[in-house]
Amino acid sequence: MGVVIERVSFRVGGRTILDDVSAIIPTGSVTGLLGPNGAGKSTLLRLIAGLHTPTSGRITLDDAPLATLGRRETARRIALLEQNASPTIDLLVREVVLLGRIPYRSGIFGGFDGAEDLRIVAESLAQVGGTDLADRSWGTLSGGEQQRVQIARALAQRPNLLLLDEPTNHLDIGGQLGLLAQVRDLGLTAVLALHDLNLAAAYCDQILLLADGRLAAAGTPADVLVPRVIAKVYGVDSFVVPHPRGGHPSLLFAPSPPPRPFAKAGESSL
Repeated sequence: MGVVIERVSFRVGGRTILDDVSAIIPTGSVTGLLGPNGAGKSTLLRLIAGLHTPTSGRITLDDAPLATLGRRETARRIALLEQNASPTIDLLVREVVLLGRIPYRSGIFGGFDGAEDLRIVAESLAQVGGTDLADRSWGTLSGGEQQRVQIARALAQRPNLLLLDEPTNHLDIGGQLGLLAQVRDLGLTAVLALHDLNLAAAYCDQILLLADGRLAAAGTPADVLVPRVIAKVYGVDSFVVPHPRGGHPSLLFAPSPPPRPFAKAGESSL
């Protein structure tokens, strides 16, 4: 059960973005999707969300191939919060969260603001500690408040799977820690594309590390976030020590000479 990614590749215009990626995301787990810029993290999230179709391979959700699910069913089961997903008009917070109920409207022009929808909106805001924001205008919110509201909108879809693309961008450290703690407390299967390795080590059950479109490493934070792997993927020296609170890996970094890179997707490593 959960998400199974089987030998997935994705190509656009002759360019290979992802190459032969396989992974399992267990139900109820929080998975960190890591890698340098351009590694393919956002593309993999969109493939898992059903917004892209793999060039080869397949992805299943709870044993059901994504290719067999309709768009509405996929939207009900998977919520993707992409970067820069802000509304284009200044809505009330309650109205922003209500957008998450669109997959449940009756017909193309059906409503999605009935009593049940409004109850779910209120519950979703409560889950992220945002009840007091309901009547605020979107434009008056801080960056951290906006991220909480966006997660509430995703929760209003009542998904089995929550996908977040760099959710901690533009947040201060307090906002980052608070947001990731909230995601953990939701109890949903979640995949988070992150840049901060220490945040991933602290809040994720497992790590998928991409490099040039390939899966460079997968496993627990302690298995993946080791100096040898970090040097090869990111080109920096690192020192790993147990965190004094919790014992998870804590990383310190220093520049190092560029290592021999992983073979790029579609190229031979020989």
